[in-house]
Amino acid sequence: MQVGKPILYSYFRSSCSWRVRIALALKGIDYEMMPINLVKDGGQQLAIIEYLEETRPTPRLLPQDPKKRASVRMISDLIAGGIQPLQNLSVLKQVGQENQLTWAQNAITSGFNALERILQSTAGRYCVGDEVSMADLCLVPQVANAERFKVDLTPYPTISRINKTLLALEAFQVSHPCRQPDTPAELRA
Repeated sequence: MQVGKPILYSYFRSSCSWRVRIALALKGIDYEMMPINLVKDGGQQLAIIEYLEETRPTPRLLPQDPKKRASVRMISDLIAGGIQPLQNLSVLKQVGQENQLTWAQNAITSGFNALERILQSTAGRYCVGDEVSMADLCLVPQVANAERFKVDLTPYPTISRINKTLLALEAFQVSHPCRQPDTPAELRA
């Protein structure tokens, strides 16, 4: 490993790791990856992204406008703190194998109902206006989780449109779980 290069402890399917990988790719930050098999997703990803924003402010992941910045943080918190933790492996183990799919679907659907309404008033090309933000870094991994848990995305046209637009961007492609060093061969792109 090179001295001074950030180290990201990552698991290919972790939403938290994926969000940080997108931020690093968008900001052009070269880093070392240490694959780990997470039992529990960490909750520090938003703090890490905010740190990257403060230390390497280009491109911006938090808008300059205070109202837009508050919207970005609200959407990020809704996804990273309100939707995603409810379908983490540690929670799913508690609800039992036979209830996991229904539990995850209900958690995601409930959160997406609120998120779709919010995005209808904040979205431009992306979650908040026309610049990629921290909210977008949270959205894409959560939509992937929704797809993994077979959630019908038809009732969420705004979420689906933004996700499709973001997945076309290079930073979202190179950070995708199917392109990570620890991705099992059968899940690679």
